[in-house]
This record gives sequence, C-alpha cells and structure tokens, in this order.
Amino acid sequence: MSRIERHGSGAPWEQVVGYSRVVRAGDHVYVSGCTAPGQTPYEQMRGALEVAVTALAKVGATPADVVRTRMYVTDISRWEEVARAHQEVFGTAPPASAMVEVSALIDPRLMVEVEVDAVVLRA
Repeated sequence: MSRIERHGSGAPWEQVVGYSRVVRAGDHVYVSGCTAPGQTPYEQMRGALEVAVTALAKVGATPADVVRTRMYVTDISRWEEVARAHQEVFGTAPPASAMVEVSALIDPRLMVEVEVDAVVLRA
C-alpha cells in the first residue's frame, strides 16, 4: 500500500480548519484551495498559483503533472483576468479545468481561490 504524505504551508487557516496544503497518496497529489493577496483577480490568481506550485514541489510534482484545476471566483465578469494567469502557468500542459462563481470566499478581500490535482507517474 502506498504511503500518504501530508504537508502544510504554515498558513494559519490550516491549523484552525484542520487541513494540509498538499497531500500525496501514491501517484495522486491534491493541493487544497490556494489564495493570495492582490488588488486584482489576475494578481490574486498568479499568487495563488505560486502557492500551489510551491506545494506541488514539496511532493515532487510540477505544473506539468497537473491534471485538473478548480477555480472559484467572486465576480465571473472578470474571468478573463483569472484565465490569463491560469494560462500563463499551465499553457504548455493544460489540465482539465472548471471556473465557477461563488458568493464569497473565507476572507472578503479574496476574489479567487484555486484547487489543483496532479498525477506523478515517476519516482
């Protein structure tokens, strides 16, 4: 049976809510919802993806291993800003993806959150 690795990032919400930033179970990698500060949805998405890429690296994964993303936005009319940041990170190996509008995120200053799933088929 495969070992399960769990890693935190030190973010305060991890302890309060009780979750890991990234979990690797065998070949499968799951990155919890990532957010970041910024004045625009683009800035927040770029930052959130940087958090996700850092989490992936903790378990030996890269953006090329990502097979699915889920993007949550509080204003779907600004989807193009979020999409541009997503494309900049995953454009050469685009994952399956979804973007949905939500009424709010955990902090009212946040406009974007992203979850990432990856499969690592190498040691």
